[in-house]
Amino acid sequence: MAKKDDLLWKGILEEVFDDFLRFMHENADEVYDLNRGVTFLDKELEQLFPPEGEEFSPKVVDKLVQVYSRSGEEEWILVHVEVQGRYHKNFSERMFTYYYRILDKYNRPITAYAIFTDAGKVKRPSSYETEHQGTSIRYRFNTYHIALQDDEDLQANDNPFAMVALTAKMAFAGKGIRGAQARDIALLDLKLQVLRRLVEKKLENKKIRALMNFLKYYVRFENEENLIIFEKQIEEITGRSEIMGIEELLLDRATKQGIQKGERKGERRGEQKKSREFVENLLLEFDFTDEKAAQAAQVSIEFVQKIRAQLNKKKK
Repeated sequence: MAKKDDLLWKGILEEVFDDFLRFMHENADEVYDLNRGVTFLDKELEQLFPPEGEEFSPKVVDKLVQVYSRSGEEEWILVHVEVQGRYHKNFSERMFTYYYRILDKYNRPITAYAIFTDAGKVKRPSSYETEHQGTSIRYRFNTYHIALQDDEDLQANDNPFAMVALTAKMAFAGKGIRGAQARDIALLDLKLQVLRRLVEKKLENKKIRALMNFLKYYVRFENEENLIIFEKQIEEITGRSEIMGIEELLLDRATKQGIQKGERKGERRGEQKKSREFVENLLLEFDFTDEKAAQAAQVSIEFVQKIRAQLNKKKK
């Protein structure tokens, strides 16, 4: 199956973040005033943790979000998603590093969550501890391991984030099934189950579009014909076909991340790097044509062709 994509995780977290908080904590509405909305602090986080230069490093998604407590106080929430599910032995230390850097610079109350998307069922650590010569510290954070969740419990849960977790579990549900077509049939059945459960919920259109796109693109079929079958099923089950296309979805995410031309030279270099990463993602993860990638990323087709040539060279 296709690799999971960090842009889709970023997008779905932004669309259902209030539901994510309610999913993690039943009393979220008693603690947070979610009617005031949330603010995503991507720039603040990037200042503390610049994007890694390694193009093919394991992908993670980090979101820093501003919310308001019921008492009117501003709080920050850190969400870390291991998109490719590769566990690193220094992961807990990384979480602690995030915490103390944010606390040191901004002095805000912080709640942290780590979401693991790998298929392994070994329990992940939820704390960082260190001790030396009588000095010690223990930092604890919230964890959510998707592989350890029960399908029936998720299907019975009315919270939209339960649908996200069910979709993410599909990434490894077909393991052990031999043959691409057999895996596709199993995946199609799973997707249709989640789709039917989704349409039963009374959600606002914006969330429905986001959840359906996550369901549609997070785990892809080996055979594109099965995608066509699934799209027809979407139209039959939902009674509509105007789901946001992947080009529009990714272009929207790109715009939110600031993939636009900068006015200053330094900004232009930074934006070009972001555009390059975005185009690479379109070519590698979604098999975009050069024309579609150029349109979605708002770059020249020559720019895309140059990147494709470099990627093909690396594969050899």
